[in-house]
Amino acid sequence: MSVKIPFFKYQGAGNDFVLIDNRNGDFDANNHELVAKMCDRRFGIGADGLMLLEEGNNDGETTDFTMVYFNADGQIGSMCGNGGRCIVAFARDLEIIAENTVFMAVDGIHHASIEGNQVKLGMIDVDHFEKDGDAYILQTGSPHYVDFVKELAQVDVYQAGYAIRNNTTYAKDGINVNFVEKEGDAYFCRTFERGVEDETFACGTGATAVAMAVALKENREGHQDIPIRVLGGQLRISFDKQDQKFRNVFLHGPAQQVFRGEF
Repeated sequence: MSVKIPFFKYQGAGNDFVLIDNRNGDFDANNHELVAKMCDRRFGIGADGLMLLEEGNNDGETTDFTMVYFNADGQIGSMCGNGGRCIVAFARDLEIIAENTVFMAVDGIHHASIEGNQVKLGMIDVDHFEKDGDAYILQTGSPHYVDFVKELAQVDVYQAGYAIRNNTTYAKDGINVNFVEKEGDAYFCRTFERGVEDETFACGTGATAVAMAVALKENREGHQDIPIRVLGGQLRISFDKQDQKFRNVFLHGPAQQVFRGEF
């Protein structure tokens, strides 16, 4: 007897995800092979990742729901910013929340608000960064490598990102690799994501890391609001920077349902 799994497909700036309402606990989160199969673009639904929306946690700060994120390879992932925005839209569409929410993710509590298809997602504070040559290394819920380049449209992001992600420094734990170029008053970013092991159309934690790297590189202080263009659309990162510390970090961008079905 086959079991049908109801699912919903969402995208945020071209970063696409399979979402499952798992408040009843029916979906086996340990079935990594099934998760990978559902994310497969030829033999499954096709997605950059899969998320389970589960019951909230009432320990400490009350949360509306819990976000459980899997990379496309089927393994539990670190925080996904665009995924976070999509699951907020999913929770709104399920009528779990209205315009504001507090939810739990792998890196802790997140606050968010939604208006139409625009989601403002609170990200973690960042107090530390490292340098690898000229590149910036930041942890924004997921680890990111940020390299400023010229003629980004011509860069082979798959080859260059794959080489960095798999070099002797990062091969064991992996790292997301972002290439960024200034364009006018904004920035263009392309990202090679670990777990997907390819370039994606957007990466929320990556755009956040890029905006922070911009502020560090340009010695910006105080409140910042930085537009980041990605292959799948437009994101915006805001934060308050003092010295090398980032507070009140928010990822702004679109999230919407594409289709629903049964697998």
